Amino acid sequence: MKHSELVCINDYLKQYRKISSIYRVDDSVLRIIFEAGEPLFIDLGRGDSFMFFKEDFKQAKRYTAPFDVLLAKRFSNAKIESMDVEEGNRIWRIGVLASSSYKAMRTTLQLEFTGRNTNVIILDENEVVLEAMRHIDASVSFRSVKVGEVLEKLPPKELKEKPFDLNVTLEEYLKDAYEKRLHVKLEEIKKQKIAQVVKKITKLSQAIDALENEEELMVKSDEVQKEATLVLAYLHTNAIKGYQESVTLQDFEGHDVTINLPQAQTPQMAANMLFKKVEETTSKALSVHRQKENLEEKRLFLERMVGVINAAHDPEEIHILVPKQRKSKQKGDESNLYETFLLEGYRILLGKNEKGNIALLQEAKKNDIWLHVKDIPSSHVIICTEKQSVPESVLIFAAKLCVEFSLSQKGGYLVDYTKRKNVKPFDGANVAYEEYQTLKIYKE
Repeated sequence: MKHSELVCINDYLKQYRKISSIYRVDDSVLRIIFEAGEPLFIDLGRGDSFMFFKEDFKQAKRYTAPFDVLLAKRFSNAKIESMDVEEGNRIWRIGVLASSSYKAMRTTLQLEFTGRNTNVIILDENEVVLEAMRHIDASVSFRSVKVGEVLEKLPPKELKEKPFDLNVTLEEYLKDAYEKRLHVKLEEIKKQKIAQVVKKITKLSQAIDALENEEELMVKSDEVQKEATLVLAYLHTNAIKGYQESVTLQDFEGHDVTINLPQAQTPQMAANMLFKKVEETTSKALSVHRQKENLEEKRLFLERMVGVINAAHDPEEIHILVPKQRKSKQKGDESNLYETFLLEGYRILLGKNEKGNIALLQEAKKNDIWLHVKDIPSSHVIICTEKQSVPESVLIFAAKLCVEFSLSQKGGYLVDYTKRKNVKPFDGANVAYEEYQTLKIYKE
């Protein structure tokens, strides 16, 4: 951010006397509400820090690190005593007075827009660091940021900046600040995330191609079945000897058939070994069928994920769909049957297939919210409520996931939702339900 831009925003916000709430909504994004004003978002990313207004910022998780706990304690519902931008530095300081049950506490929120070391630091009245978004060691910067140490002031310097020309209202400017970066950032993130998903799709396709041919295995099984039956029919004759490598027999239609025999002490043992080979080949064919079906379901889910990413309207939504770090799942873990998404601290579970839908129905608690596309086969979706009321934004997002991962046709769809206790499963993932409500979702 430019120094002159910070000064302009600071002057605009001086009209407020109180911070109503403040918390992190992303790893490097703060959300602040001054009195009853519009939420102000501050992106403290090292590459491009900026402030903006946005109505529907999607928050994946709730942050509970020591920094976040202290941030809420010292600044939520706190009276603003001072607000200024340091001369010669891109540093914005907000001094507040927060009343606790014990005493009034004076605290400073220092936001530093200093490129590589962009940071948010919480200081006490003696300029001692109480907490920081990023702790900086002396080995990586000439100025350390450590809890319990007095924060060294940055010396002022001559800032070489292009003139900041505000030719619209500041409210319009802050709304445009997000939109201005949106297209380039959105396309960049889409490209990156889709590449990750396509890489997984390619691996699955290779695994499918590497499987043995199910039909060929079944044909082989039938051939060995006929051979075994024929050998069994000739056991009462002397046509087959022990340890014989091959034999030519006449089949039931009068044709000569040459059979390669397994090494066996007696013809009966040879026949038994052939029948066992039939069982093994049939079992292998069925196993290949199951593996192929499982891999194809996974590939279909990822192909739909590509479509959902492409349809996303903002980077936050994409980060919810494909998080930066996803918890690894243990092999055989039932959670492999469904996908987990986080929005505003709520877990949203999406069944990947029929087994996944059944697993969700079994695992969901009675007060969790269940969603399904009305009168159409679809993925089951569960919102884990932890006995809390679910915001409308979470319901709509979950319903959208239900539609996007179940249907390929564009259009409007109805999604029913109700508490899990109102859903009665039967015949696998089929259900009957009552006391439900309905949302209309448009698939673009």
